[in-house]
Amino acid sequence: MITLDGKRAIVTGGATGIGRATARVLTELGARVVIADIDTDGGQQTAKDTGGVFVRCDVSRREDCEAVAAVAQEQFGGVDVLFNNAGIIRRSTICEITEDDWDLVMAVNVRSIMLMSRLVIPGMAAQGGGSIINTGSGWGISGGASAISYCASKGAVVNMTRAMAIDHGPDNIRVNCVCPGDTATGMLAEEARQLGENPNAFYADAADRPLGRIGQPRDIAQTVAFLASDAASFVSGAIIPVDGAGTA
Repeated sequence: MITLDGKRAIVTGGATGIGRATARVLTELGARVVIADIDTDGGQQTAKDTGGVFVRCDVSRREDCEAVAAVAQEQFGGVDVLFNNAGIIRRSTICEITEDDWDLVMAVNVRSIMLMSRLVIPGMAAQGGGSIINTGSGWGISGGASAISYCASKGAVVNMTRAMAIDHGPDNIRVNCVCPGDTATGMLAEEARQLGENPNAFYADAADRPLGRIGQPRDIAQTVAFLASDAASFVSGAIIPVDGAGTA
């Protein structure tokens, strides 16, 4: 049985999709959650649904991340679980992408993990440990077409996870990475829009994997909950595809 009774968590990108589903699952299992997102309306709704605390946050900004960590300390007394989930995608080749879009993807998908993690790691170490889960992607394990910045950023997330697990394991801080496949979120719809494709056809193509469907946000959320729990006490440095065998 997985329980998160007494755990204190931060979920970035918690306003919608995988982040919202994870905030709900963590709460169902007994955790208290701070929801961080740039989307005020969505973040407030998640907080209402879960009984959590919402903090508006641009995860690429140090000052915003500091505010999230401060609220977690003030409201809960610390952090046991950090889910670095916020992310964006820009579909383009290396010849097509603008420098501004490249920098934005790297800031939201990679820099944010550095900013949030270094804020909570000292407290986790002082209290005897904690769990950090990063959201990677199947395209952090293998490449994909017309997604150069996203593939680069998620490849970085995957190897950051390994490095963090090595560095902070002696403090009993476990660091793992979930790598979703195509999942029914607003980001998937945004990809179809960016590529100028029919959403229904795009979703049908995305479901072409051994389990025969795209993922649901709760599929990923349940894996995150396991990694956050003491049931995963010897799991660290793991890169876990949650993709219906898509990368297989």
